[in-house]
Amino acid sequence: MSVQERKQRERADRARLIVATARELAEQQGWDAVTTRRLAERIEYSQPVLYSHFRGKREIIGAVALEGAAEMAAALRAATAAAAAHGRRARVTALALAYLDFADRNPAVYDAMFQLDGGLAFAREDTPAPLKDAFAALLETLGEVAGDGVHPALFTETFWASLHGLATLTRAGRLPPEHTGPRVDLLVDRLAVL
Repeated sequence: MSVQERKQRERADRARLIVATARELAEQQGWDAVTTRRLAERIEYSQPVLYSHFRGKREIIGAVALEGAAEMAAALRAATAAAAAHGRRARVTALALAYLDFADRNPAVYDAMFQLDGGLAFAREDTPAPLKDAFAALLETLGEVAGDGVHPALFTETFWASLHGLATLTRAGRLPPEHTGPRVDLLVDRLAVL
């Protein structure tokens, strides 16, 4: 391995450490607790080292969001694949429950993805690949149940917006979590053409 390759690997390792530490701190104490000073202290590098990787907190939030999008896409695909033998309704239900579970288990990551400004473009040509793939993971299942004359992507956006609303309102204590299953059943039965 050349010196340049080693330095590139070390740089990539530091960037991953910064993102992992920011994510951990945000999950434990919220995003307000994530500052470059605190990150520098936790990872035992100077603040200029952090700034050599990320221009600031906004870019760190964006990096966490991209990591989260990849994880969410994998979780959605795993859930729908596990339910595939049980039909379309089971796949859509599994997708919805996996989405809500991801949001519940990863609140800071979910916030980075959908609530905070990470400097990422959504639904545009320059949308980063992990965000496009997370949407594709939704579209793969939901596009099949959009119904005749309904654009699959438009249906997916609407279903996703409903899931986001459920996730956000449940987390905020506005909806009781014990009714998540019936809400998902209602959503699937009323929106999806099974």
